[in-house]
Amino acid sequence: MSLAVVFARASLGVAAPLVTVEAHLANGLPAFNIVGLPETTVKEARDRVRSALLNSGFEFPARRITVNLAPADLPKDGGRFDLPIAMAILAASGQVPATSLEQLEFLGELALTGALRSIKGALPAVLAARDSERILVLPAGNGIEAGVIHPCPARLAPHLLAITAWLQQEGELAVPERVISEERDYITDLCDVIGQEGGKRALEIAAAGEHNLLLLGPPGTGKSMLASRLPGLLPPMSEEEALETAAIRSISGLNLDPENWRLRAFRQPHHSASAVALVGGGSYPRPGEISLAHNGVLFLDEMTEFERRVLDALREPLETSSISIARAAHRVTFPARFQLIGAMNPSPCGHYADGYSRSSSEQILRYLSKISGPFLDRFDLSVEIPLLPPGELSRIRPKAEGSAQIRKRVLAARERQLKRAGKTNARLSAAELDKFCPLEQEDALFLEQALHRMKLSIRAWHKLIRVARTIADLNDEQEIGRHHLIEALGYRAMDRLLQQLQS
Repeated sequence: MSLAVVFARASLGVAAPLVTVEAHLANGLPAFNIVGLPETTVKEARDRVRSALLNSGFEFPARRITVNLAPADLPKDGGRFDLPIAMAILAASGQVPATSLEQLEFLGELALTGALRSIKGALPAVLAARDSERILVLPAGNGIEAGVIHPCPARLAPHLLAITAWLQQEGELAVPERVISEERDYITDLCDVIGQEGGKRALEIAAAGEHNLLLLGPPGTGKSMLASRLPGLLPPMSEEEALETAAIRSISGLNLDPENWRLRAFRQPHHSASAVALVGGGSYPRPGEISLAHNGVLFLDEMTEFERRVLDALREPLETSSISIARAAHRVTFPARFQLIGAMNPSPCGHYADGYSRSSSEQILRYLSKISGPFLDRFDLSVEIPLLPPGELSRIRPKAEGSAQIRKRVLAARERQLKRAGKTNARLSAAELDKFCPLEQEDALFLEQALHRMKLSIRAWHKLIRVARTIADLNDEQEIGRHHLIEALGYRAMDRLLQQLQS
């Protein structure tokens, strides 16, 4: 037989579309051509496959070999197609039985010795193979990724010879060892933070309603410590959410920790990060920090040090929970549902316009204007994290409330939100706010007057109601009251600071 068909999987975002690898051996001068929109790394498979077959003891056909990767308009990159190309050539030359390949898929990069090297994006491919009811043969190095799926349709092979022996029923391929998903606690705990009760309360509200939070205060007051404790307050991820997050890590080439893969991500990019590093991109699009923080927390420390255009690139993903990257040949969409926590100083010298500050009001306004108003408008809460009062560090303090205790209240509030609207309060649309968060006429008038005094936008009106609804849920109260609105207005520290400087 001079024609053979083998199935493989490409990598396109978090999807793994099917690729049909067709190998044809024809008479003529020996040649080896790969067609079907292959990138450079795929074209280089010709040399890797030839050496791997010869060094494994197989015959490399001295004929005109044409390998087609279909569909032809789907870009293919990486070394993942080495193994399926090698299997198609072996089947076309009659060195392995072609009939046994119909219910199989292959992915793997070949070493020149015939050994298999692990690939990026194995997890989406395993999920796609399971949906197609086929068995996916993978390198042994991808065993941990495949093991998070149960039942797992994958088989693991260390070498090309192990696969050919298995196809001829002369051996067995290993089944990935199942990764047990046990709920684990986070290392950090909120009781480690000294004082800052206002910041802890804001963090609890942010966790309960999935609100974005801005921490504003001088250096060394505990802003980063508070932000790092947020994942420990959030509900555990469902298996579907955990698989989504693991799939993004898989296509990014990041190792999957079998003990911590169910924990929510906490990503903290450096302020020198580019827009591509943050939102994703490249000639062949790869996920950025916002996608790696999917179902978790993205923490931007020293926010005023980021480039303004980099921060503004986050505005659209914050609203849509995804990022679409368009290129001439294709369009890729990555999920990006993350909770944003920002931290910044109130002035260039780090302090407020008081006895500690060395900056004028004009300098402070110029410093704060590095962040655009529309981006600041994406934060539901902004809270001051002040310097600790004298004597706070040396006094004997009672044991502070830990993350586990606060998390119980957060979980109870989340359950009320999901039961009421099927989503968290931060995700409620304007129409859903009218339905689930009605205000008394007097309270609505009070909020509107406060809005005009603080010169806030209509978006801020909606955010204040969402925050007030979360506060009511934490208190297990059915209706939004005036005291909830007053507390929500108290979490507008940035608006008050700007108003004070402009007056």
